[in-house]
Amino acid sequence: MSTGQKPTFRIVVLISGSGSNLQSLIDACDNNQIKAQITAVISNKPSVKGLDRATTANIPTLVIDHRDFSSRQEFDQHLLEAIQNFSPDLVILAGFMRILTSNFVSQFEGKLLNIHPSLLPAYQGLDTHKRAIDAGDSKAGATVHFVTPELDGGPPVLQAEVDISPTDSPQDLAARVLTMEHKIYPTAAQWFCDGRLTSQNGKAFLDGVVIGENGILFDINNER
Repeated sequence: MSTGQKPTFRIVVLISGSGSNLQSLIDACDNNQIKAQITAVISNKPSVKGLDRATTANIPTLVIDHRDFSSRQEFDQHLLEAIQNFSPDLVILAGFMRILTSNFVSQFEGKLLNIHPSLLPAYQGLDTHKRAIDAGDSKAGATVHFVTPELDGGPPVLQAEVDISPTDSPQDLAARVLTMEHKIYPTAAQWFCDGRLTSQNGKAFLDGVVIGENGILFDINNER
């Protein structure tokens, strides 16, 4: 932060891996793009790079290994209680590779964001880049959306597109999409923390105006 006073808006980020999207959020908080404090980073896997990123940024970390629990419900309940201890205003899933139970999601209704590597509602689930290439699509991308009990089915907020080249492998495409994820996720978090972005009755709103079913298309030239 540019001043000694920390913002009061509190974010908890959930990860499972390298944490590149986490890093984009950390950087956006540090440069005051996002006027909030990341109060904890929680991983369901130990020893991942994202935990190192958080430690470097002096953010408290916690590992809750899903393999230590006998059921999805038991894991989610433990995770829920751990998150609530940090009293977050916003919970962000940043490469968190767990399907969350309806009970968990309902506890954070309207303040739980995820990013998915496709232009939702297309290609919910896994292997999105391969599926887009195999379908002969001309574009791929990523979508920030509110989380609902339906997998990757919550209302979209912000999308970024990239062109698909005839020579692209899924790995090539994933790398280009990831660079866009690092732009749109901090932007959507910024909107939420500024009070501009809300969710009600299964729809997302920006500045009180309902967002369409494909979300707002990110304009890289205007950095909207």
